[in-house]
Amino acid sequence: MHFVHETLPQTVRFAPGAAAEHVGAAVDRLGGARVMVIASPSAKEPAERLTAGLPVVVRHDDVTMHVPVETARRARAVAAEHDVDVLVCVGGGSATGLAKAVALTSGLPVVAVPTTYAGSEATPVWGLTEGSVKTTGTDPKALPHTVVYDATLTLGLPVDLSVASGLNALAHCVDSLWAPRTDPVDQALAVEGARALCAGLPRVVAQPDGIEGREQTLYGAYLSAVAFASAGSGLHHKICHVLGGRFDLPHAQTHAVVLPHVLAFNGPAAPDAERRLATAFDAPTANEGLARLRARLDAPRSLRDLGMPHEGIPDAVEAVLAAAPPDNPRPVTPDGITALIEAAWEGADPR
Repeated sequence: MHFVHETLPQTVRFAPGAAAEHVGAAVDRLGGARVMVIASPSAKEPAERLTAGLPVVVRHDDVTMHVPVETARRARAVAAEHDVDVLVCVGGGSATGLAKAVALTSGLPVVAVPTTYAGSEATPVWGLTEGSVKTTGTDPKALPHTVVYDATLTLGLPVDLSVASGLNALAHCVDSLWAPRTDPVDQALAVEGARALCAGLPRVVAQPDGIEGREQTLYGAYLSAVAFASAGSGLHHKICHVLGGRFDLPHAQTHAVVLPHVLAFNGPAAPDAERRLATAFDAPTANEGLARLRARLDAPRSLRDLGMPHEGIPDAVEAVLAAAPPDNPRPVTPDGITALIEAAWEGADPR
């Protein structure tokens, strides 16, 4: 066994109902005296409640999915204008992504408070969209200093969005099993993350106001993100970044739709990863386990339903071929990726 694993420097505070206390402790630890709070209008109430006792100098709600370059520029200008020394973001992946974009050029520390299962808060991966192209990269400055997890903050996330967000987290687990920098530590985290998500998400659907299911899902989402941060972006994420950037598709739902097709594409060429996922799903095969889970969750099925135009498939295939990892378990060919995206667009069973 030969591998090199880098553990990222980050504090994680995980407890239900303790977010305000933990955010305050994190800002105090950083010596924050001029805090910028980033939260979309939909997260205004929890953001104001959690940061009421902090030295907030500006609240910023200009948050957009996929972080357009102009949105990032405006947020960076606001931070500079108010001489901010700590960023606190409250919300889903879009709010976290915007805080990362500010940190990327300013070096400001980020305290992230997720209200979804996006996982971006536990990675140094940043993403910016210009025109129809989404560019991603990795930089230590983009890694939040502290993450505050509080399952009670996810109670307001509707069941359908919880399902999509949780399957996005599951995609981190699956991709981490064969991503370019994967190692045994990443794989162990990914398998445990998949187990927790498979246990938690059906409970969220069955009892949306229950904490236990949401706590398991949040725990699984964190593990999935830590694995992904180390293992890197595999074929699944390359496909979803292309589709999201080009067609402005909803992030989590796109991941939820594409996931079973990538698993069916790569699984036969990665038998050890397939067996470990099957065990995490408590199923004979990984494909069968994921299909059962998706059926229980009534998961999104097609890219067509998300607004992707069919005539965009050839362009997407060309972009995926250019971005695909060279060491993907199965060769990435024009015919293979066309068939994969066609099936995902139709909402057909994975081929």
